[in-house]
Amino acid sequence: MNQTPNRLLDELAKLMTNAAGAAQGLRQEFDTMVRSQAERFLNDLDIVKREEFDAVRDMAAKAREENDRLARKIAELESEVAGLRAGRRTTRTAGSTQKAASSMTATKSSGGARTTRSSATTTRRASRKPSSE
Repeated sequence: MNQTPNRLLDELAKLMTNAAGAAQGLRQEFDTMVRSQAERFLNDLDIVKREEFDAVRDMAAKAREENDRLARKIAELESEVAGLRAGRRTTRTAGSTQKAASSMTATKSSGGARTTRSSATTTRRASRKPSSE
């Protein structure tokens, strides 16, 4: 009598062990199937992988840094060009003033006989009076 319950319990234990093993195998198969379905679904959605996203994010950060560096360089060059242009204007203005002063001196020394073509033309037109005869 002792052997019957033990034998029954042994068989029941073997059955439970086999059932647990089968359940675990079924669970692994189910996990594999769900995972493959999820991967297929995500591939159909055309979702980018994490590694690709990280690579593009790094490229964008480098491009932003390069853009900032180039913007600073452009601003530096523009200010340098503006400074050079301001220096030329000062030089031109000084040169123009000097030329104007020397031409006034020449006009005074010649007794005012030096006139420009436009002022001579204006003087002639003003001296003409329409004839009312």
